[in-house]
This record gives sequence, C-alpha cells and structure tokens, in this order.
Amino acid sequence: MSSLRDRMNRLRGVKAAEESEDSPMAEAQAAEAEAERDRLASERSEESAFAGAAEPESPADAPAEQPVRSGATWQGAAELTVQEDEAGPGWAKLGVRLHANGSGECLERRLLLPLNHRSGHHRLKEWIDACARLSAFHPEEQAAPSPGDVLFLDLETTGLGGGAGNVAFMMGLGYFEAEGYVVRQFLIRHPAEERAMLAELEALLPRFRWLATYNGRSFDWPLVQTRLILNGLGRSLPELLHLDFLHPSRSLWKNTLASCRLSHVEEERLGIFRQDDVPGSMAPTLYFRYLAEEDPSVLEGVFRHNEQDMVTLACLGIRFGRLLAGEAGSAFPMPDAGEELLRTGLWLERMGEPREAERMYGRIAASGAAPDVLHGLAMRDKKAGNWERAVVLWQLAAARGADRALPDWRSHVELAMYFEHRAKDSLAALELAEEALGLASAHPLQRRDARRRAELEELRRRRDRLLRKAGAASDREAEA
Repeated sequence: MSSLRDRMNRLRGVKAAEESEDSPMAEAQAAEAEAERDRLASERSEESAFAGAAEPESPADAPAEQPVRSGATWQGAAELTVQEDEAGPGWAKLGVRLHANGSGECLERRLLLPLNHRSGHHRLKEWIDACARLSAFHPEEQAAPSPGDVLFLDLETTGLGGGAGNVAFMMGLGYFEAEGYVVRQFLIRHPAEERAMLAELEALLPRFRWLATYNGRSFDWPLVQTRLILNGLGRSLPELLHLDFLHPSRSLWKNTLASCRLSHVEEERLGIFRQDDVPGSMAPTLYFRYLAEEDPSVLEGVFRHNEQDMVTLACLGIRFGRLLAGEAGSAFPMPDAGEELLRTGLWLERMGEPREAERMYGRIAASGAAPDVLHGLAMRDKKAGNWERAVVLWQLAAARGADRALPDWRSHVELAMYFEHRAKDSLAALELAEEALGLASAHPLQRRDARRRAELEELRRRRDRLLRKAGAASDREAEA
C-alpha cells in the first residue's frame, strides 16, 4: 500500500514522506536548492548583445560536420556546467538538471553550440548575415530580424492531435547569443510540472520579435497557446512574427522530394544525416515508457532527436535567408532539376526577389526540363506579359509532350489561342488545334474519364470554330 502511495505522490510531484523537512540535512539541501534557484533566475534575466561580437575561429578548421551529441560534449562546444542536484544522478548523466521558478519545478537541459559549428552544408555563424533576409516573410514589418530577435521552438508531444488532451512533455527553445546558439530543452516528469515549463516560455517570449518553427503555425504554437490558457498563463503574450519553415519547404520541394518531413528535408537539401536517431513518432511511446519505468535513460534518444530538430531549424533559416540573398550556387548547391528551379523561382518572385527568380527561370530551358515544367514557366510568362519567351517554351513543351507515352497537349492549346487572338493567324491556330485533338483522342483514358471527355469535346468545338473562321477568311480572299 505504501509503495502505491509513494508512486501516486511522485506523479503529483510530491516528495516522499520519508524526506523529513525538520532534519538538518534537509535544511541544508533546501538552502542549497534556494541558492541554485536564485542563480537560475539571474541567468534568465541576462541578455547577450550581438553588436560587435567577434565570430569564433577554429584553429584547424572544424571537420565537415560535427554531429550534435548529448550533453554538449562535442569538440569546440562551450559546455554549460551541469551539477548533480535534486533531479538525481540518472538525469545528470543526460546533462539534465532541476529547474525551478515561481510556478514550480521541471527539468532543463541546456547546450551552447559555437558559431563555428557546422551541420551539413551550413555553419551556424551564417545566421548573423542570413537572418535579415527573412524579413521577406513579413514585408509589412519595417525592421528586419537581427540575430538575437528570433526564438526557435519545437515540441515533443503525447499525441498528434490539437485537442486539450495533447500535452507537450518536452519543449525545445533555441536562440542566438554572442557566444553561439543556445538550445534549452525543458521536460516535465508529470503533469504537475507543466505550469513551470510553460511559465519559463512565457517569461522568455518578450525578449523576441520573431518565432521560427516547422509546422508551428498549425501545430506547435496553437498547442502552446491552449496549454497556457489551461494553466492560467499567457494572458498578455507578445504578438510574434511567425517564420514557419514548413511552408517554403513545401513551396520549393513538395514535387521533388518524397516527403517534406523535417528529417527528410535536412538529408536531401541541407546535407544533415542523423545517426541512430529516434523518430519523432516514437517520442510519445518512449515518454509513456519513462512514466511507467521512471528510468531517465529511456528519454536519451528523445533529447537527442529534439536537439537535432533545433539545429536543423536554425540551418533552414540560414538556407532560406541565403537563398533570398541570391547565394544559390555559392553558399549551397544550385537546384538542378527543372521542377525545383521553377518552384524556387516562383517562390523567390512571391518573396519580392524577381531578379533572383529570373536566374532560376533562365536555367530551365537548358536543364532538359519536362513538358510540365516548360509549360508552367510559359504560363507564368503569359501572366507577366512575356509573350516572346512564353511562345518558345510552349513550342518546346509541345514537341516534348507529343513524344510521351501519355501525351500532353496543353501547350498546343495555348499556342492555338496565341496564334488565333494575338498573332491573328487562323491557319496556324487551326493546325495546332487539330494536333491537340489528335493527341487527346489517342489518350488511353480519354473515353473512361469524365473530365477527359469534357476536354475532348472542348477541343472539337475549338477545332470546328477555327475551321469556320479559316473558311470565312478563304471566302473573303476569293471574293477579293
């Protein structure tokens, strides 16, 4: 019965009964804990300025990639001292300590990565110049982000839903200071510690103007707001400008990558390869296992996974900033697939970088791009009034599309409309319309697909109208 009572007390965050508050040892421990809490509180009030900060130099240049390791023990990292305290030796082995504030206690693991740290294609020091370019995400904002203005956020949760029952058991926060990239990971051992974790975030938010996430606009941030409200917090949160890097990732890579999951994007486009990674989908299972076994080592892989997510978020910010700065091909590899060139150009144009977008467009015709890509760029040119290049691209797409096993006649139709309405050449338009009708009629799905049948009927009407138009023109010539 007593063991059950002790287990319930632990789940409530209550210390075991045998820890007598009256003993001299307990008083000494309490005094030590109070001093440590005061130190942590003073840490939270300190802010590092970037002005004039010198970039650290590696004496022999760092290796191509320094993998992120638990406890910030990798070479060149300034390891933050972690003392074995009330959290227990099992947590200390993971670099985790007890963290206390006015709302209670939770656990914290804090790391500092030097600015010279490389992960994949990028070094963290690139953030100092790249971050200002991210103002394109919010053009209405007059001030561009400075290196220390952005808070990176990533959650590990008990589920994937957005309901009140979904809880963030681990919260990763990252921000840049003069010394490097600070990663702070908060963990709750039971529900009673959630308020302390959220209070830490609430106290930290006023330092920042921008929030960077991956799918945070739809998942992480709404979940944080819900949990703050349920814990009686967050009544006066600052309005942060959101940088959700999932959306530009989809804009650029959704048709060229098998998935836009963060772990897949980092491998395929950032050159980051995780070793022995715990998939994010496994995090809830491991957390529930920890609750059952109370063994901190169960969560070591979850800490490492979240840590790498935080580093990848920073590298994604660097990638998009340098892409907006026109550094594709120098700071990182230039896209080589036609589809990615097109989607990158369209995204850059939407973000207010037409010259850099045009650099992408100029490489498409020479890339041996598929008819879909050529047609897509031609439609962009049609909208922009660049008819000269649009016609060339349609002609290329029509020639390549006619030779495919499943022919594509869309460019034939666009050329027919161009010659009919702009070039005023009905005979050329008629020839193209007949070619389009022939390709459509030969399509194997034409008669079984309702949409295809409607397209076929529309092509017949276009061909017949052009026949009448060409006939009328011939009659007028004969009369003349």
